Amino acid sequence: MSFRFTQAASAVALLACLASPAFAAETDGAQAGPVDTSTKPEINDAAVAVRAIAPIDLAAAMGQEEAAPAITISGSATLTSDYRFRGVSQSDEGMAVQGGFTIAHDSGFYAGAWGSNLAGWGTFGGANMELDLIAGFKFPVGEGTLDTGVTWYMYPSGADETDFAELYAKLSGTVGPVALTAGVAYAPSQEALGKVFNTGARAAAGLPNKPGDKEDNLYLSGDAVYGIADTPVSLKAHIGYSDGNAGLGPNGTSVAPTGTYLDWLIGADVVPTPGLTLSIAYVDTDISQAESAYLLPNFATLAGNPIADATVVFSVTASF
Repeated sequence: MSFRFTQAASAVALLACLASPAFAAETDGAQAGPVDTSTKPEINDAAVAVRAIAPIDLAAAMGQEEAAPAITISGSATLTSDYRFRGVSQSDEGMAVQGGFTIAHDSGFYAGAWGSNLAGWGTFGGANMELDLIAGFKFPVGEGTLDTGVTWYMYPSGADETDFAELYAKLSGTVGPVALTAGVAYAPSQEALGKVFNTGARAAAGLPNKPGDKEDNLYLSGDAVYGIADTPVSLKAHIGYSDGNAGLGPNGTSVAPTGTYLDWLIGADVVPTPGLTLSIAYVDTDISQAESAYLLPNFATLAGNPIADATVVFSVTASF
């Protein structure tokens, strides 16, 4: 995997060199989870007009503008019909409630948290919840933006050896009316990612093949968003490539089922009013039922249905 990670790092560096001159400055949006805005208060002109003598604005009189806050806080809450992580359902193909927040400094540093309920394949016991802790740094690269950081995936009160860390880097910018993002995420060798069980049957029977095994995981992604002029509609597309553990970890799951696979998404977002987003997306992977049969009964819903097949996901997000 060290060779694979070196290739990924080289790919990101090459993307920065080739893509930066074509990019215009990125516009950030509120984001939480592992998916950011602030607004200044407006002056009430009507209230000012009724005063007999308006107070003198010394800053304006001296040609000084009010400084933007050094620290901003953004967040969101989402109700979704299915929590899909890299194309695979983490909520047993059922609904999920998600939310998070980000605290950002104008230097580029930020930190945040994001959480979701889990069911079926994504469950690790305890609160049946995923909680991601995120920290990173954004800075300009040419006319684009490079976002680097780390995500700590944790499952409160869940089974042992479930948590793991993942490093990420994302280069983003615009080409004409299209916003583009290229990303790489790499999780170094950790026990939570190990190939402990070769098959689902061994995991169900509690018969590990390699207890304590440690593996790493690589994820490459590309995203595009096109905002339709003079409308509240944006079209979006995503593709991702996973390369990791082809078996099951210590808790009978895997970040990269079948080892290597592709996931993709095509959808649209509608913002009928500021702070509210309605989304629809077609999500799929190239994992076939025949290819993943050796992972059964784990790699399925509780009713035995596939969890990496094509589906349409609906969601409503409120952000601030």
